[in-house]
Amino acid sequence: MEALNKNTIAGFYETMLKIRFFEERVEKMFIAGEIPGFVHLYIGEEAIATGVCANLRKEDYIESTHRGHGHTIAKGADINRAMAEILGKKTGFCKGKGGSMHIADFSVGMLGANGVVGGGYNLAVGAALACKMQKRDNVSVVFFGDGASNRGTFHEAANMAAIWKLPVLFVCEMNCWASTTPYRTTTSVENISDRAAGYGMPGVIVDGNDVFEVYNAVKLAVERARRGGGPTLIEAKTYRIKGHFVGDPELYRTKEEVQKIFEETDPIKKFEKKAVKESLMTKKEMEDVRKKVERMIDESVEYARNSPYPEPSELFDDLYE
Repeated sequence: MEALNKNTIAGFYETMLKIRFFEERVEKMFIAGEIPGFVHLYIGEEAIATGVCANLRKEDYIESTHRGHGHTIAKGADINRAMAEILGKKTGFCKGKGGSMHIADFSVGMLGANGVVGGGYNLAVGAALACKMQKRDNVSVVFFGDGASNRGTFHEAANMAAIWKLPVLFVCEMNCWASTTPYRTTTSVENISDRAAGYGMPGVIVDGNDVFEVYNAVKLAVERARRGGGPTLIEAKTYRIKGHFVGDPELYRTKEEVQKIFEETDPIKKFEKKAVKESLMTKKEMEDVRKKVERMIDESVEYARNSPYPEPSELFDDLYE
């Protein structure tokens, strides 16, 4: 794998910080009662969305999960409009009607978060089929968790993608928890990637907390898909640091377990250590990026708070019948 240029490396850091700071602010605002509905945070998994989407073009597609803010940001969506959507404001991507679990931005190929567990597989495969039929070399990516890998839609989509050699990547964010259930109590295999063999596609395991490892593995899979080689299943090993949703009492695990794992696996700290050790970025450069991102998040909150809510008369606008 060729050496990465400095802009790409700095881009990794900026994207991961955008996701982390965005999610931390969303958590505070939700607890303060500013955000309606439920929110599911991506804290601790930033390296996956970042490493995957850094390989994609604007015209490529992604399908997300109920934990979709990080994917949306990594794909290049405007964070002002993302924050506005989460606050239910008219200036959001879906005019405030989608909210956290249905955030989408077609202009950058983000086809939508999905409140249905396992609801994104067939949409991503459909997008890949369209690319192939239209003779475009674009790819489609579907993110999902270990729990969602047990849904029938996964197996249907994987089989269809494999037999038609569609340009789609199945990216499993193996974060050890399906809602409140540890994955080994519901999953028959040690590694989700083992299931790839049943469909005749490559199955790859990566450290989901190492943005470089994610990027390199996805690069090979994307290049293969663009050449017509078909789908790949990539399992990114990580850990869900926050509860299933903000407000989850987390009676199924201890705070000590979570804190210990986060200290050992935090993808941002892992990046910073590598960056300093290998002279990829200076501490001054990283501090400048942090300040830049903090300003961006502050501006997104101000934008969202100052935006209007949709009018009640607009309730049924923009809906398919």
